[in-house]
Amino acid sequence: MKILIVDDEEMSLSSVKRILKWHGLKTVEICDNGKEAIQRIRQDNFDIVLLDLLMPEVDGMQVLESTKPFCPQTEFIILTAVDDIPTTVRAMRQGAYDYLVKPVDNELLFLSIERAYERKGLLAGLSIHAGCEAVDIPPSFADTLTQSTQMKALISYAQVMARSGNPVLITGESGTGKELMARGIHRAGPAPAGPFVAVNVSAIPATMFESQFFGHTKGAFTGADGSHAGFFEQADGGTLFLDEIGELPIGLQSKLLRVLEDKTFTPLGASRPVCVDVRLVSATNTDLDRACQEGRFRIDLLYRLKSAHICLPPLRERKGDIALLTAHFLKNACVRHQKNISGFSPEAMNQLTRRDYPGNIRELAQIVENAVLLADGPLITPAHLGVNESPNGQVSASSRSLCTLKENDAAHVMFVLNATGGSRRETAGILGITLRQLQRKLAGTKGAS
Repeated sequence: MKILIVDDEEMSLSSVKRILKWHGLKTVEICDNGKEAIQRIRQDNFDIVLLDLLMPEVDGMQVLESTKPFCPQTEFIILTAVDDIPTTVRAMRQGAYDYLVKPVDNELLFLSIERAYERKGLLAGLSIHAGCEAVDIPPSFADTLTQSTQMKALISYAQVMARSGNPVLITGESGTGKELMARGIHRAGPAPAGPFVAVNVSAIPATMFESQFFGHTKGAFTGADGSHAGFFEQADGGTLFLDEIGELPIGLQSKLLRVLEDKTFTPLGASRPVCVDVRLVSATNTDLDRACQEGRFRIDLLYRLKSAHICLPPLRERKGDIALLTAHFLKNACVRHQKNISGFSPEAMNQLTRRDYPGNIRELAQIVENAVLLADGPLITPAHLGVNESPNGQVSASSRSLCTLKENDAAHVMFVLNATGGSRRETAGILGITLRQLQRKLAGTKGAS
């Protein structure tokens, strides 16, 4: 068992460490500030973190919020001199296992550690003595291709949380596979045979929110020629996936909260409420905690959505998955475009593994798709990827995109632009360049035509 004690008081650190050593726990490390604690918890594989809340600069709650989503199998036990119920509730919602008030009874502390370690083993699907190695990917999450220990740990956590039927919030950068994770949670949940309804919240106009989410009866408003079942009714007995939940206008958040609490709603024009059994999974690439602080998102709604929190890592932190993903995308692209390409040259694969991928997995898929279209032989080479190297052998930041392929530059840009339905912002994100750089390239394309 590997334990980290985080406390800004030297006496408390040495005292707790001595107690744990006396109980036979040999691997016990200490840290006296929150900033360093965040780095160590993310980098090392700690089983238990004993965390003080009241610390200067970066407090214990910030440490918990910044690490638990990335380390779901690490159990946190809060140690604090303040017996505050709202703080306790907040800590538990953020994923803390236990909350103990100083001075802590030694036997009570050790009992809490033992139980937290047992829970860690259960969440991982392992016995206490099996260590903390990642388990194989469950069938429900087979669509998520990974060899990453971190990703396997997240999937194992998601598998356990899925069975509860409680709301799950998935966060992460754009293109990291949030919807795939949501579908896996649905399949691993209590109602896998029920419907899975995916909704892009940012695409729903505010004026249509109630009609789209709650439905309406015939004649409820001008143009309502027939009855319409809203998203909640469509997802009854299954899962409702709300993507880009951070884009929901503040004025509509109270209406969503009410439905989540009561599980009932009244369609527009109806006289009787409708009761539904819906499992809610939401996703966002925005910082909802900051949005709450700025008054753009209701904190009570966030707590409702965040019964469990899964933060997906960007592709740059999953370098070991690039070969696996590229093989998958290559196979699919060859089938779609009826091409016979056996793989990537060593130079091409070497360049792919050194990229940063601001667009994450979605960007990698687009790169492989374009390379398959451009390749005229059995192998994909660096020329098909549009990647330039700087003199020191590194992939230059300015050549992340497919737009650096010299004579095929215009073809790359127009292909991606057409694939995104003409969205310049999305095209720039996929190509890894700024919107202004894209505009200059499009202007050059017009000038050359």
